[in-house]
Amino acid sequence: MTISIRHDHIPVREPYRGIFAHGVATPPGTRTLYISGQIGEAPDGHLPGDFRGQCRQALRNVEAVLREADMALSDIVKMTFYLIRRQDMQSLVEIRQELLNDVRPAITTLYVSGLVSPDWLIEVEAIACAE
Repeated sequence: MTISIRHDHIPVREPYRGIFAHGVATPPGTRTLYISGQIGEAPDGHLPGDFRGQCRQALRNVEAVLREADMALSDIVKMTFYLIRRQDMQSLVEIRQELLNDVRPAITTLYVSGLVSPDWLIEVEAIACAE
């Protein structure tokens, strides 16, 4: 069980498009899972050539790691998105709403000059907690 800190009780601006929480608290005794950066490559090695395809696959990879740890997307408390192109932000928001609509973790999004492979357009890290 995680608790999102409501923005209307703290003196900060409302979350961008309402898709994250400014803070997330976890109760004592929860298990914590740190998920390494996931890219948009499928288990069979297929890498979509477009951002939307890579973004969806990266989030599916995060979900697969969660399942392996007997957790779900709803257990995510923190996500970090690394994008190499500013023009992909709107697509990220749309896909995030599509696949993670009710998940409101703390989020950081960074624009970086590149990832390990020049073919990668996104990398996603996550932290999840569950009882």
